[in-house]
Amino acid sequence: MSFQQGLSGLNVMSKNLDVIGNNIANASTVGAKSSRAEFADLYANALSGAGSSPVGIGVQMATVAQQFTQGNITATDNSLDVAINGGGFFQVTDPTTGETVYSRNGQFKLDKSGYIVNDQGQKLLGYGADTNGNVIQGATSAMQLPTAGISPQATTNVSNQFNLDSREKVTDPGAAASPRINFTDSTTFNQARSTTVYDAKGQPVSLSFYYQKTGDDTWNVYATANGKTLSGTDSNPTPIQTLSFSTDGKTVSPATTTLSIPASTNASGAATLAIDPVTWDVTGSTQYGAVFALTSQSQDGFAPGQLTGVTIGDDGVLLARYSNGQTKAAGQIETATFRNVQGLQPIGGNAWRLTSSSGDPIKGVPGSGNLGTLQAGAVEDSNVDLTGELVNMITAQRNYQANAQTIKTMDQVMQTLVNLR
Repeated sequence: MSFQQGLSGLNVMSKNLDVIGNNIANASTVGAKSSRAEFADLYANALSGAGSSPVGIGVQMATVAQQFTQGNITATDNSLDVAINGGGFFQVTDPTTGETVYSRNGQFKLDKSGYIVNDQGQKLLGYGADTNGNVIQGATSAMQLPTAGISPQATTNVSNQFNLDSREKVTDPGAAASPRINFTDSTTFNQARSTTVYDAKGQPVSLSFYYQKTGDDTWNVYATANGKTLSGTDSNPTPIQTLSFSTDGKTVSPATTTLSIPASTNASGAATLAIDPVTWDVTGSTQYGAVFALTSQSQDGFAPGQLTGVTIGDDGVLLARYSNGQTKAAGQIETATFRNVQGLQPIGGNAWRLTSSSGDPIKGVPGSGNLGTLQAGAVEDSNVDLTGELVNMITAQRNYQANAQTIKTMDQVMQTLVNLR
């Protein structure tokens, strides 16, 4: 009788329509993956063990296979949105059970404690970073941004690279003169430049250098901090260093000088702390027949700052930006993949759970091995092909109608047999 075949066909076509309907429902769900109903035929085995019947008894649902193809990547306005371009999953931890689950949905936000979480409150996992911004790869933990800000750092190194004009006239009045230099009289020195350094509280100190030519290849260098001389007395300053250049002007000696910056009062009236020691590095400076030019200037101190934003690199490194202009790595996202992604169990909320079929996760930084790179400020759309799903729905509907027709036909045959006399 064809009732069994027709009923089995109605059953699996109903399930197929469920799968198609779920795909269509999630056509706009970020990170969602479509599914496909796969079928297998049914045959009855003979009780004698002589083989199966040559006539099948219907169809069964073999599995619902997930399709982990890449979805389109769409740019957003949220800097914490992240899309995976290639293989891999984000690792997030469930806040109630502590279980690690896996997701392709990169719609992340900050919670009140600074943790990076998704819409389900699950925390993103990755590597942490030390106070110097060095990522510590190893054990993973919930990623938390340093919302408390960044502490100040006193200057320990000042680097200047410049060219002193060899054509300048000698302005050194000689050792007998007192003072040999007047910081308010530009005729007593050839050039002057300033930079800002910071004490242990992060307070700015204006550090000025004055260059006074004493001979063909020698220059006295004086320095002041907030107008207070670094060497000698304010009424009779002395050089912090005498620079000597080679006859061709290519090299300078000494290249480094150790400074001790005294306590003073800055432009805002705040009492600044002494900064000691500070290395002044002039490596690469020259004395050519060209106008004075300061080609490079840097120092390693900074004021305190608050977190103003974060950017995510394609390798998953979170770079925190602070109000004092500093940037520092705050961690790195770790992604995971599986030998058999089809074996993952969907649990809803755009997440999957590992199973014995999927195997253990293969973890690493984005871009390594089979793991895709990250694109910040973007999300991965669902990979559902809406047009294809609508065609599949029409086909499934026709198949459902055809199976119903076989039952109707068989019913008519049975009615004819019953009416025979």
